[in-house]
Amino acid sequence: MDSGTGSVGVVTPQVIRFNSPLKLSSGASIDGYSLMIEAYGKLNVDHTNAVLICHALNASHHVAGVHAEDPSVPGWWDNMVGPGKPVDTDRFFVVGVNNLGSCFGSTGPMSLDPASGRPYGASFPVVTVEDWVNAQVRLADMLGIKRWAAVMGGSLGGMQALSWTIQYPERIAHCVAIASAPKLSAQNIAFNEVARTAIRSDPDFHGGDYYAHATVPKRGLRVARMIGHITYLSGEDMAEKFGRAMREADYQFHYEIEFEVERYLRYQGDKFSEYFDANTYLLITRALDYFDPAKELGGDLVAALAPARAKFLIGAFTTDWRFPPARSREIVEALIDNGLDVVYAEIDAPHGHDAFLLDDFRYHRVVRAYFDNIAQTL
Repeated sequence: MDSGTGSVGVVTPQVIRFNSPLKLSSGASIDGYSLMIEAYGKLNVDHTNAVLICHALNASHHVAGVHAEDPSVPGWWDNMVGPGKPVDTDRFFVVGVNNLGSCFGSTGPMSLDPASGRPYGASFPVVTVEDWVNAQVRLADMLGIKRWAAVMGGSLGGMQALSWTIQYPERIAHCVAIASAPKLSAQNIAFNEVARTAIRSDPDFHGGDYYAHATVPKRGLRVARMIGHITYLSGEDMAEKFGRAMREADYQFHYEIEFEVERYLRYQGDKFSEYFDANTYLLITRALDYFDPAKELGGDLVAALAPARAKFLIGAFTTDWRFPPARSREIVEALIDNGLDVVYAEIDAPHGHDAFLLDDFRYHRVVRAYFDNIAQTL
């Protein structure tokens, strides 16, 4: 079922150019950069109804609606954002942003380095969640938004929303972090490293400068996506979708596709390798690894979240084993210890980590109710 009553329709991305240097956590800087965005709804007179949507690993600024050139592909959170939907664009001005270092229009490894006239490639600096938030605050300034009504995201997007509350506490009223975590576990970092190793080991990677060789490390990207996709689904979901179903009645005694789950993973890997940039994959997974707001405070998450002034909706899914509910409860407990206003929802859903993208009516009902309350304060 559809969660709402309509679509934002055909949308047109916008490129926003920033000419002043952006200092990065690594000590490097980007002298000038662009962010690709989409916007839905109308900004009210007081500029108090703006919502920022932050994306996860392989998503982009294209949050809702469709593009004229390919109306068959809706935005990645189209079931969440639109007229009458949980994040209602009849009431909110919603901005989707593509992060620095991504491959969907914002400045990243595929972009031309003005110093050399060639793609940045391997020379593009490592970026962090905090760097993305610093870039996003400049975007807010350019849009005339002094304070977001909410910053919202799932997974890595939720980490960005949390970071907003720490870095710019006066510029965010509500934080909505779904299926997220205060930092990655060792297991999660391990999965990321296996995926990166698959990419770096591809002979077509050429140390990250594959653009100059007119190659694409598709084999590595395929494996990276297959690894990632396994972690996004729950065991229950995979069992229900595929079980041990086979393409033929009997074993064929070879190493090509025999099980339906193999076919599915190879399809996902092939599709991903056609549109995603390998250097971007390395950058974004490393940003995931590095996110740890309590690192400089001896691991004290309560102290890390002490600057926050926002109100919070924290959501988790019971079968999400990559970002399990226990990690969300860590955030909730630290927020409560700081005396902050927090709503926590733990949804019993079978879909694993990907549940935050899907159309579960209980999950959407929670988000809708939360944004209904925000709308009453505008």
